[in-house]
Amino acid sequence: MTLYETMQADLKDAMKAGDAAKRDVLRMVGSALKNEAIELRKPATELTDAESVSVLRRLAKQRRESVESFRAGGRPDLAEHEESELVIIGAYLPANLPDDEIRTLIAEAKAETGASTKADFGKLMGATAKKVAGRADGNTVKKLVEEALA
Repeated sequence: MTLYETMQADLKDAMKAGDAAKRDVLRMVGSALKNEAIELRKPATELTDAESVSVLRRLAKQRRESVESFRAGGRPDLAEHEESELVIIGAYLPANLPDDEIRTLIAEAKAETGASTKADFGKLMGATAKKVAGRADGNTVKKLVEEALA
């Protein structure tokens, strides 16, 4: 069962249980996944889990940024709503790689590319991003790549 199919089944369960919050978030995610499928010119049921996770990560990032904005703007009520959505979205995301594993992947990429100075940041970041392949937050990877080149 693909991630998309799992989420559709969970949407049905949420509707039966009367869980409006989860229902609404899963409908929103389903819509985003369908939009991605349209962009890729294939049915939503044929989205790979990697494509679905990419959409989920994008939605989670949007929620995190919204939480920061709402807190800075003095709107804790809206921030809490976004956080609750983030929890539901996060339940479908795979666990991020630990920093130690990311550092190992950076070391491998560094050896492959020969990157050694800050000028090689783009080359090393690109090689590391391919190795990480969506299993870690981009900001974390960026920070660790900068550390490795310092």
